[in-house]
Amino acid sequence: MSGMAQDSARRGAVIVVSSHVARGAVGNRAAVFALEALGHPVWAVPTVLLPWHPGHGPATRIVPPPADFAAFLRDLEDAPWLGEVGAVLSGYLGGAEQAEAIAALVRRVKRQNPEARYVCDPVMGDLGGLYVPQATAVAIRDVLLPLADIATPNRHELAWLAGRPLDTLPALAETARRLGPPALLVTSAPGIRRGAIGNLLLLEGEMHLAEHSAVEDPAKGPGDLTAALFLAWLMRGAPPREALRHVTAAVYETLARAAARGSDELMLETDMGSLTAPTAQVRLHRLPAALPAARR
Repeated sequence: MSGMAQDSARRGAVIVVSSHVARGAVGNRAAVFALEALGHPVWAVPTVLLPWHPGHGPATRIVPPPADFAAFLRDLEDAPWLGEVGAVLSGYLGGAEQAEAIAALVRRVKRQNPEARYVCDPVMGDLGGLYVPQATAVAIRDVLLPLADIATPNRHELAWLAGRPLDTLPALAETARRLGPPALLVTSAPGIRRGAIGNLLLLEGEMHLAEHSAVEDPAKGPGDLTAALFLAWLMRGAPPREALRHVTAAVYETLARAAARGSDELMLETDMGSLTAPTAQVRLHRLPAALPAARR
């Protein structure tokens, strides 16, 4: 086995279960590209097939029948290569019924490899509220999030889980501590500086914020990219704080470059260097355990 192959085997394969679009860099298109760019073999499972991101307008939606989807995942559970898998990442679901099949796969992977991580990206909403059926959001909350080692909700998804608005950094941090799994990375968090936005990472006994200037009218897909890159850097052995810095700089740089070109999609094929060795500067803060209520 070559040195590169040995390194990939050591890092482990990742099963990514999310949407697939024909055009664009969202869902599996973003996550698979990022993980492979950082050296991880990927088993890609589509939950739904779409011509493009739904935010671009209505389009045909193909969701595998629940029984077929569950059978597909059972085949992966029984695969002779399951020992290669070091992590599972789930994102956008095509329907509530898919959650139980994903949960069964996660449990089987963890039985095979107790060190395997499960990252749940609860893709269900944004500033405008839920954009998936409530039954799907409930399935993510009740079936998948309790299994997660790491969850990566955006601020609005965390607010839905909490049942209240989260407009300030202290409110976000307090809620995340109460609702989150062992590690929680909240995207689109309010920054400390005016006009800044960031990623808030909560671990047991630690809280870190990586912030940068907000990008106006950003392209679709930064949440999918963030979840994949954060997992990839952790699997490479980066400490969580360093992984946070890497992923925030990479996604900010990629978003800013797409915006400068006037692109409505991330251009990962052009900006692959931003994923592996970003040069954008982000501010990294270690926050106190309790933030004063007035702090924003």
